[in-house]
Amino acid sequence: MAQSAEYTLDEKDKEILRVLQKDARLTNKELASRVHLSTTPTYERVKRLERTEYIKQYATILNAQKLNKGFTVFCSVKLRQLNTERALAFSEMVRAIPEVTECYNISGSFDYLLRIQSPDMQYYQQFLLNVLGRHDNISSLESTFVMEEIKHEYSVGV
Repeated sequence: MAQSAEYTLDEKDKEILRVLQKDARLTNKELASRVHLSTTPTYERVKRLERTEYIKQYATILNAQKLNKGFTVFCSVKLRQLNTERALAFSEMVRAIPEVTECYNISGSFDYLLRIQSPDMQYYQQFLLNVLGRHDNISSLESTFVMEEIKHEYSVGV
């Protein structure tokens, strides 16, 4: 079970997190050198950061353009009726759709905000009709198309 509330980060932990966010492929020896610690304390700190879930996972960031998935759309979704059962059904559906790379339950005029990666507008149109359009509890959709990505950070300020 996570113990993140019981563990307080010190400046060395924060430095380790900053370095790992830039390059998680560093060996423990390389990481230790960059944060000016010996290898054993560095290793123990990283393991504690993982155990207490300050580090959720390690991932490889892919180039969507090279994979022909560079057309980014933010799709706002409003459900006809919002209750626990319907929200759970919608969440389960969204988790199973590979084109949806992010999903947020939001406040305001819409209930959810989806980030969708597709090859192009035609693909997205078919996606709307044949995937999202088949969910009978969706009341309305609003699509916002990304023309240029100005900033996309995966890191969290530490």
